[in-house]
Amino acid sequence: MLVLLRLAFSSLKSRKMTTSLTVFSIALSVLLLVGVDRIRQGAQEGFAGTLSQTDLVVGARGGSLPLLLYSVFHIGEPSNEVSYASYEHFRDHPAVQWTIPFSMGDSHHGYRVIATDDNFYEHYRYHRDRSVDFASGSRPEGIFDAAIGSEVAARLGYHVGSKIVLSHGLETISLLKHADKPFTVVGVLDHTATPVDRSIYITLYGEEAIHIDWANGTPPALGEEIPASKIRKEDLHIKDISAFLVRTRSRVDTLLLQREINTYREEPLTAIIPALTLQELWSLLSYADVALSLVSGAVLVVGLLAMLIALYTALNERRREVAVLRAIGFHARQIFILFILESTLISTVGVALGIAAAYGLLWVVRAPVEAHFGIPLAMVGFSSRVSLYACAVILAGALLGWVPAMRAYRNGLIDGLNAQ
Repeated sequence: MLVLLRLAFSSLKSRKMTTSLTVFSIALSVLLLVGVDRIRQGAQEGFAGTLSQTDLVVGARGGSLPLLLYSVFHIGEPSNEVSYASYEHFRDHPAVQWTIPFSMGDSHHGYRVIATDDNFYEHYRYHRDRSVDFASGSRPEGIFDAAIGSEVAARLGYHVGSKIVLSHGLETISLLKHADKPFTVVGVLDHTATPVDRSIYITLYGEEAIHIDWANGTPPALGEEIPASKIRKEDLHIKDISAFLVRTRSRVDTLLLQREINTYREEPLTAIIPALTLQELWSLLSYADVALSLVSGAVLVVGLLAMLIALYTALNERRREVAVLRAIGFHARQIFILFILESTLISTVGVALGIAAAYGLLWVVRAPVEAHFGIPLAMVGFSSRVSLYACAVILAGALLGWVPAMRAYRNGLIDGLNAQ
């Protein structure tokens, strides 16, 4: 068998161009097939790991998916606000263990500015039980204090003590800036591989302060700005927020409180269970996943057929080679195994290269996708599905090798020696 394996390697090596193109076609097919699966699972794990130990996400009345996307993943923007009075009502509800308010509406060089309170640093959890920690500095306490995510610090070169000016609105380029009320970075958060890395956190009072002299979204006229030095916390009154997270005391409380929030008469609100809403998202995207998998599978079939055509076409040119092997004592059965080994080697190398390329692609696109689209992609390892793909392709390659192998097996010694 070792001799046959060496012969298979030598035979493929002697046809470098044909072998390379065949391996490339199979590798490309496997890349598409495995890449779709890995990106799907990476997105699922990335989304699932962003938020943990939160039972409900509450926002203004609207769709459950938009609420989850803008409040947790910072994709999109809220259609309406939640009054702070309603938030306080449910914050003090006997079924509630803790809440985390979020208010968003400003940005800085394309990064979201999130106004929140100390509960975020105490109770927010991601990747099951990991808390938000500081790489340097501490949480914002003053009105014009800010904490920044690790990506913001790395991309913009900020550190504790840096001064930043926030922009009004969520656009990457905004003409309306709060230049008269700059913030000071007092803390840099540890890397989390979640949207937290791409966010700037200020206090709820800080957000009120930068809009204290604005009227209906319009900035004050020149010379009418209220200086930051004259703004005191007791002069600020929080009117509304964008959404808030809720941790209840029990699962039963979660369902009862969700119903109570959804039927709250004082204000139209929507409460969602994050895990269930994520399942809804994956159900909607499953059709695209199936479609991409079918296309990838079709490409894989084409790649395997290309291997079959290459081996079968080359068989006519190898009739003399087969005859020589038979003349020096090789049995027809050994010739058969030689061709099976060649097709198996081609498919195996193609699978290995395709899987390696899929994981390399995931590693390369991970950061740009998170930065530009806000979609978290986790680096995922091998799964039973990838192993099944690999085994299926290698087995299919070996089975397709039977076609040229059977013809080589049936060719007689005289037929090969008479080949021109």
